[in-house]
Amino acid sequence: MSARSKARKRAVDLIYAAELRKVPVADLLEESSVEKPLNPYTVTLVEGWSEHSEEIDSLLASFARGWSLDRMPAVDRNVLRIATFELVFSADIPDAVAIKEAVKGKATSGQPVQM
Repeated sequence: MSARSKARKRAVDLIYAAELRKVPVADLLEESSVEKPLNPYTVTLVEGWSEHSEEIDSLLASFARGWSLDRMPAVDRNVLRIATFELVFSADIPDAVAIKEAVKGKATSGQPVQM
């Protein structure tokens, strides 16, 4: 697994944990970086999602058919958040890479990929 793939997985884990614990993701990011230095791309993804979370969630909600964000499985929701951040706000990441990584991230989460 590449360093960027690991960074994406860690970003999803952090956003998921913050959501589960009902704490600001910035607090969890700071706490995690004290325990062990984080990959800079993990920080970029988490901070980027945090900065644009309302817009990203609005985009996801507008395109999701038959699923509200609250109804989506938490892992799916957070993989989609990271992928959407990369697609919309990361000009240096090709769209195909962001999509491939999101599908791969979902597949490695231990849950079946549904398409």
